[in-house]
Amino acid sequence: MGATSGKADQSSALPMPGGLPQGPNAASSLPGPGVGVLSVTQVAAARSQASQFQRFVMAATGQDMPIFGNTLFGTPATFAPITNIAPPASYVLGAGDEIQLQVWGSVDVSTRLVVDRNGQVQVPRVGLLSVAGVSAGQLNGVFSAHMAKVFTNIEVSATVASLRNIQVYVVGQAQQPGTYTLSSLSTLVNALFASGGPNANGSMRAIELRRGNKTVSTIDLYAFITKGDKSADVVLQPGDVIVIPPVGPRVAVTGAYDHNAIYEIKGGTTIGQLLSIGGGVPTLTATQKALLERINPQAEPPRQVAEIALNAIGLETALKDGDVLTLMGITPEFGNAVTLKGSVASALRHAWKPNMRVLDLIPEPAALISADYYQRRNQLVQTLGGASNVSFDAINWEYAVIERLDRTTLTNQFIPFNLGRAVLSKDPSQNLLLQPGDVVTVFNQNDIRLSSEKQLRLVRVEGEVAAPGLYPALPGETLPQLLRRIGGLTSQAYVFGTEFTRQSVRVQQQQNLDQVVRRLEATFASQTTTLMTNASANKEQPAALLGAQQQRLERIKALRSNGRVALELQTDSAELSSLPPLQLENGDTVFVPSTPSFVAAYGAVNNENAIVYRPGRTVGDVLRLAGLTEDADESNMFVLRADGTVMARAHHSGWLGGGYESTRLMPGDTVVVPPRVDRETAWTAFMRNAKDITQILANLGLGVAALRSL
Repeated sequence: MGATSGKADQSSALPMPGGLPQGPNAASSLPGPGVGVLSVTQVAAARSQASQFQRFVMAATGQDMPIFGNTLFGTPATFAPITNIAPPASYVLGAGDEIQLQVWGSVDVSTRLVVDRNGQVQVPRVGLLSVAGVSAGQLNGVFSAHMAKVFTNIEVSATVASLRNIQVYVVGQAQQPGTYTLSSLSTLVNALFASGGPNANGSMRAIELRRGNKTVSTIDLYAFITKGDKSADVVLQPGDVIVIPPVGPRVAVTGAYDHNAIYEIKGGTTIGQLLSIGGGVPTLTATQKALLERINPQAEPPRQVAEIALNAIGLETALKDGDVLTLMGITPEFGNAVTLKGSVASALRHAWKPNMRVLDLIPEPAALISADYYQRRNQLVQTLGGASNVSFDAINWEYAVIERLDRTTLTNQFIPFNLGRAVLSKDPSQNLLLQPGDVVTVFNQNDIRLSSEKQLRLVRVEGEVAAPGLYPALPGETLPQLLRRIGGLTSQAYVFGTEFTRQSVRVQQQQNLDQVVRRLEATFASQTTTLMTNASANKEQPAALLGAQQQRLERIKALRSNGRVALELQTDSAELSSLPPLQLENGDTVFVPSTPSFVAAYGAVNNENAIVYRPGRTVGDVLRLAGLTEDADESNMFVLRADGTVMARAHHSGWLGGGYESTRLMPGDTVVVPPRVDRETAWTAFMRNAKDITQILANLGLGVAALRSL
């Protein structure tokens, strides 16, 4: 049955923690099923009261230090003695034990017999049998001999069916001192678990079991916790008294130790013996120095600190009550290592050797090829377009640096050197001597941008050129020079329509586009509120308009800049010399199309199809062929030229030769006519703003395809 307890001076029928109620009214107030020893909540509440030494250590170290071994009793119900098992053969029967007796043969008997206070049982048809002092292993033989006095030709089976209860006392510095009713199989340790173990001021190293006026056993729980030693854990008998005396001398261990706690020590305990409880001095603990804070009552002030080494002599230092031992961690510094990092094959620490130099760390250029280079190379087989991507971040051969700690001033020194001259040219002046602890960093051209002459510039050339492909641009090389170097243009090349895109321009254009989108969203939100406020009772029409405009906003937000640069060419440009002398950058793309055979009209026109280009065709010709709608706003029309420029009517109204409509178009040009907005309402104001946005998007170089998606 479960262990039970009660306070010794209790006179009421209140149930004690984890046990049967005590007192005169106990029979009428028995707890229900499942009641056991102290609950976890009760134990946690008891342990929340820190001892004075714990508070002292908290003030000294800033840490809430636990008492070593105290967590063992954190869930005492787990250690309640088991009662529903067969007792060992050595178990000695006593008053209250119940015996299952079965006899068959010439007579059949099946009964349970309870041992009375005199140690006897009444065997049916045979008489009294004394079992006091009989062990469980002897029980069957004793009953067989007793039954044979009366019966013959029988078989006998006698076993212990139920164990008696015993009452013991736990006193002193226990979590819950009192009277406990336990199973007769319970031991000293079982009783300690049932009572919650020692409190914050109770000893774990000198717990006594007293029987009569004698001390039967003294148990050191440290031996039980650390080694599983139960040699002092004896079986309890009725009336036993367990005494938990006040705690003995205490010390605290903190710092680089896995078992930081408050320990109870015995006289003469050394530092080595104490640390052996947790496995000895840890590998990560510095053995050169540890701090020992000690209280000397005769000194003023009484607290002192000493430095000791954790060597054979230091570990023999005897500890005293109140000591605080602080173990220091090893330094993270490597005594014989140099580190190579950055754009290298493997960023690692390498063993330093005397007279070690840069070439010993980077013996050849292959040491600078990172592992992800090959991964990116292998991925190129999965995509066709990937063949033109730059898959290697070019090394900055002009600059690398050694970072070194000046131990005199404790400042970082940065010692630059020319990586190319050291590794490629084997220049002794750049093959610098390394010291332990040095960190060598190799950069690529993205980490530190080089001058334009030294940068790697890969340019993609496509279309009507003699040899399309991916070419490295020479230092200072311009667009016409590169095209001329690779063989020039074909006879079908349309120079005026040359598309030139640049990564830096794409980024800037995308930022501008994002600003446009944010402004458009703010305008839409404001105009939506005004429109819905001023709408008539029938709000379906404005709601439908707002829904359509929201869809348009989403399409604008999905647009992405292509980074096209408007070359502003003359309409009669046909030679390489007419291209602007733009110096090339890494990632530039050049596309020279063939001459298109059409022009186009878009917007408020009846026919948005492509119109065949004829030499001399003007804006007016296209407008007549496309046919303007009734709401066409001719005053705000513009032409999106094949070279990427925008020619607006508002800025070209006074041209010679008949005005804007007489402007000659080039193959690939597109005439854009926005719709007219006559009534200035909240909705029409928004539409007017949206029309302005269309022109802005055209100026961002997004092209006709992007405008059509709106």
